Amino acid sequence: MRSICLGMVLLALPALADERASRPRVSANGDFSVRMVERGPGQCSLEVSQESGPVWTLEQCVGGVDDLYFVSNDGGRVWVLYPLAPKGKKKLAGKKYKKVPAWANTQVAVEVDRKGTRLQERRLLEFVPARALPEVRQMSQHLKWLEGMVGVPGKSPRLTDAGNIEFEAVGGGKTHRLTF
Repeated sequence: MRSICLGMVLLALPALADERASRPRVSANGDFSVRMVERGPGQCSLEVSQESGPVWTLEQCVGGVDDLYFVSNDGGRVWVLYPLAPKGKKKLAGKKYKKVPAWANTQVAVEVDRKGTRLQERRLLEFVPARALPEVRQMSQHLKWLEGMVGVPGKSPRLTDAGNIEFEAVGGGKTHRLTF
C-alpha cells in the first residue's frame, strides 16, 4: 500500500514542478489579487481572486510569470507590463520613423478584460523617446526598458492609491501612468 502511494506521489511531482506562477499583486483597494500561472508551454491561466476564492480565470497566455500584472479595483481588468519584452520586428511607417529601428515598435504593455479582449496596447516608443532608444538594453530576443526591473536601476513599477500604475522607462526620467 505504501509503495503504491509513494509511486502516485512520484508520478505527480513532474506535473507540479512544471507549474510556475507570477508574484500575486493586489488591487489598489485591496479587494482583488491577480497572478499568472504557467502549467507548461502555451498552457497558462490568468487568475483574479478575492479572499473568498477565485473570481474569474482566463485560460490564455497574456504574458509570462516574470511579467508584472495589475488588477483594477473592480476586478474586471488587468494590465500586463513586459519588463523583458520580446523584440518586435514590424517597422513603423512614415518619414517620422525612417531612422527608428523596428524593435522600437515592440509591445510593452497590454490591458485585458476577463474575456481576454485586448482593451489597450502600448508600444515602446510611447514611453521611450526616439533620442533615448540607445539606452534600451537589447538582448538577442528581448528588450530591457523598464526601470527597477531585470537589472535596470531605478524605481520599480507601482500601483497608486488612486488605482493608477506608475513607472519610469529608461532614458526619460519621466513618470508614466497607465489607468484602468
